Amino acid sequence: MNAASGRAVVVGIDGSAASREAAVWAIDEAESRDATLRPIVIVDSSDMRDRGGAAHRMASAQEAMRHAVSSIEATGRPVRIEGAIMHGRPVQTLLRESQTAVLLCVGARGLRHATEGRIGSTAAALSAGARCPVAIVRSRRAHQRRPRCVVVELADRSVADALLDCGLEEAQRHGSNLRVLAPSSGATTLKAHWQRRVDDARRRFPHLDIASVTGDSDALAYLAANAADVEVMVTSRNRRGGLADLVSAPGNAALRDTDCSILICGPQTAL
Repeated sequence: MNAASGRAVVVGIDGSAASREAAVWAIDEAESRDATLRPIVIVDSSDMRDRGGAAHRMASAQEAMRHAVSSIEATGRPVRIEGAIMHGRPVQTLLRESQTAVLLCVGARGLRHATEGRIGSTAAALSAGARCPVAIVRSRRAHQRRPRCVVVELADRSVADALLDCGLEEAQRHGSNLRVLAPSSGATTLKAHWQRRVDDARRRFPHLDIASVTGDSDALAYLAANAADVEVMVTSRNRRGGLADLVSAPGNAALRDTDCSILICGPQTAL
């Protein structure tokens, strides 16, 4: 495939199974955007204490890249791959990459998080600071056969239209149903606005199963209760209450045994 010049879906690779699964998950995202799939392994410059250790870390990085590329190629999909091994601080390096990426993907739980207990720290920093949408990926299980859904969290009218459009795109990429999560409380005019947008989406995309889900429980509670049916949740970088409950320790605890990914869209954040 001929990827559009400069367009890339970037995937952070750390050697963990979760990061390889994120790379495979990102294939649909890259193909639908006519973008290059760009797995990146970062050799942490803060760990460079001796030459022997540096050589070992480089060898580990090369092995991680080989495994990631092999996982992508094993799918047989015609996506263009351009991997890179870089030196630097992982979060800062990925934030720089996000300036030109169309999407940044990371696994929900990597090797460093599993061994050092820093659950969600990288995901939280990237979600807050990236200059492009960020996907916190939990892999799709091969045994899943029933239809699943993309959930769009609408809580703020200023970003609701953009989020709904993002959710519609995701539902089409993954062949999923679309569920629009909106609070049942609030001004009648606001609820009417959301319902009009949902009705309009049904007319524009008659092939998609689109439905509203209203309630006053928070998004994490909804995901925890319905995780088996949710493939991706789309939310805003500037969501009320912040992103910590979704991408840091609470979200990881609630969604640990699921394959529900989180896609953070919304206004770009200055670095």
